[in-house]
Amino acid sequence: MNPYPALVASVTRHRGVTACLVVMEDDGIVVEATAQIGVETAAFAALTASLYRKSARAAAAAGFGGVSFCELEAERGRVLAAGRNGLVMVAVAEPRVNLGLLRLELLRAAAAL
Repeated sequence: MNPYPALVASVTRHRGVTACLVVMEDDGIVVEATAQIGVETAAFAALTASLYRKSARAAAAAGFGGVSFCELEAERGRVLAAGRNGLVMVAVAEPRVNLGLLRLELLRAAAAL
């Protein structure tokens, strides 16, 4: 049974989440995704996977160990990512999202990857 649809649904049920994706960390290929109209998932997945990989390299260079969570805050929203086992769980959210709750849900979902 494929666990990814349930993991994506657990993240997208939060108010303010506009997209959720499971992507491969190495190449950004989409494994599972759901998004509102207007979110281009293929390009977004590749760019987010690259951002996550670079965050992991930066953390390693600083001597911090592995990355468990990454967040990008922009004018009109946030991108949150958590990875495990070569996969990255990504959420796209509006600024009004309950960030603490979404972070916990994303980390929980990533732990199940």
